[in-house]
Amino acid sequence: MDYISNFIAQYGALFAQGTWDTIVMTIVSTFFAYVIGVPLGVLLVVTAKDGLRPHRALNTVLGWIVNIGRSIPFIILLVAIIPFTRLVVGTSLGVPGAIVPLTVAAIPFVGRMVEQSLAEVDGGLVEAAQSFGANTWQIVVKVMLRESLPSLVRGASITVITLFGYTAMAGAVGAGGIGDIAIRYGYQRYLGDVMIASIVLCVVLVQVFQSIGDFVARKVDKRIR
Repeated sequence: MDYISNFIAQYGALFAQGTWDTIVMTIVSTFFAYVIGVPLGVLLVVTAKDGLRPHRALNTVLGWIVNIGRSIPFIILLVAIIPFTRLVVGTSLGVPGAIVPLTVAAIPFVGRMVEQSLAEVDGGLVEAAQSFGANTWQIVVKVMLRESLPSLVRGASITVITLFGYTAMAGAVGAGGIGDIAIRYGYQRYLGDVMIASIVLCVVLVQVFQSIGDFVARKVDKRIR
């Protein structure tokens, strides 16, 4: 018990700040990724060959953008867009400097997940809406997005957990958070107890994010059904 008390006294504030930084990076980047990724996914579905408004050229371009974005390892993307990050937030360090590359990395991931969720919607519902004279906007919002909402929520929890993992990589270049603590203290200073504490904290946070996502998805599913 004395060891745990001493550990908390020595590193408690550090881990508290690191946890807060990690949560902020994860949630904020997820929010901005969905602001851009949802419209991107909708466009991919709507402009597909059998979509509501087929447009081969636009769909091909969007598909290429998504595929290229998803194929770049995050650690490489993080370094490659440093000039863009500085242009947007004025720095490439700390929490603000991590949010930009996290968002950029998540946008194509979110876009593809939204596309898959919308593609699962029963085509009969879309045809029924068309028969009642609904326009494209109404079909997308009131039928496709509404019916796929539980799947979208589960996809959001997956995105949050994925970005949470990315924040650890961002810690390697001074972004802060739990990953930064694990690297600077656990790895570079050979403090095994700090490394173990970082791992345990990461596992706990992932379980919390997953539980929240599952809970919200169940509530949404019951409300829709």
